[in-house]
Amino acid sequence: MNEHQTVSVKLGENSHQYEIKLGHDLLENSGNWARICLSEKNARIVIVSNPKIFRLYGEIVRKSLENADFEVFVFLMKDGERHKNLRSLEMLLKFNGENKLARTDAVVALGGGVVGDLAGFAAAVFLRGIAFLQIPTTLLAMIDSSVGGKTGVNSDFGKNLIGAFHQPNGVLIDVKTLKTLPKRELTAGFCEAVKHGAISNRQLFDQTADFLKKFPTKNFKKFFSDHDFFAELENLLAAQVAFKAEIVMNDEREAAARTDAKSRKILNFGHTLAHALEKATDYKYFKHGEAVGYGILFAAELSKILVILDTNELKLLNDVLQDVGKLPDTKNIEIEKVVQAFSFDKKNIGKSLQWILLKEIGKPVIFSNNDIPVSSIQKVLRKVLRKK
Repeated sequence: MNEHQTVSVKLGENSHQYEIKLGHDLLENSGNWARICLSEKNARIVIVSNPKIFRLYGEIVRKSLENADFEVFVFLMKDGERHKNLRSLEMLLKFNGENKLARTDAVVALGGGVVGDLAGFAAAVFLRGIAFLQIPTTLLAMIDSSVGGKTGVNSDFGKNLIGAFHQPNGVLIDVKTLKTLPKRELTAGFCEAVKHGAISNRQLFDQTADFLKKFPTKNFKKFFSDHDFFAELENLLAAQVAFKAEIVMNDEREAAARTDAKSRKILNFGHTLAHALEKATDYKYFKHGEAVGYGILFAAELSKILVILDTNELKLLNDVLQDVGKLPDTKNIEIEKVVQAFSFDKKNIGKSLQWILLKEIGKPVIFSNNDIPVSSIQKVLRKVLRKK
């Protein structure tokens, strides 16, 4: 396998442990990697992907898995967040059953967060749990959804409210797959990267901001012939993944009672509005990261209104978000529907929604909805969603 960086995820002394391998030109050896991650007893493996991603990378991965003595089956789901639903889950579970997967077999997700969430949830519930591998091909999946074991599907009553914690046996990140990433997906991923920087520390925030200045997203593909670009991209992604892994190791299942700055809840910064926007538009309008971009703007502005975030910090955050690319227009989105969608958020504890806000970059704080005036929420919503 080519030179790579490794981030270890250790979830308790006697609990699950796995490694995240990150580098370039890794897919060709994905079979050997899978064999190392899995038991020698694993004989069958289902690749879960979508047609677009499988056309680009599916045969490379399939061939490598077969060369490692796996019997390979392929399940292709429809592309898009709206297809991450119970119907798709049922189809995948049926596929696993028809191909007689056993407890010693495995599922590998090849694609973005939608593919990973569905494949992981199917692995969690099929035969009460089988092995699961992640090969993320989008920026957002690489730095966020492939790490940490959250799996699930969407429903009429909210995003990711049906799901399970099911940690992967390994994650393989080949950054060269980002060369074929559409611009909107790239923007979506960097919104998530900015989110990580905002809640982690000034070093990761500055590293992300500097990378976006040096390698503008509008010219992203042309940089793939630049050796320095690869080095900085891999270092940035490794830092992003290490931050996510640290939070997960400290609070694997997002304990409801925790409200400290190391709680896994802080990863939901920007996500309260993001999930509401996605639900209000029936999961058809936004890429998840684009909705997170608006969620970051909203949470930061709300933090300023509540006099906990300095104006200079707000401006710095907004300036960096300008560099990720253009976000979809929101002028036709009904604010009333967005407000109604807040009640379906999984961050409701008891009867109170929890908001992740900022004291400053690198210092998140958890606020109860009961401590925030409704008028402030509505004022900031109008400002953020109507500014275009």
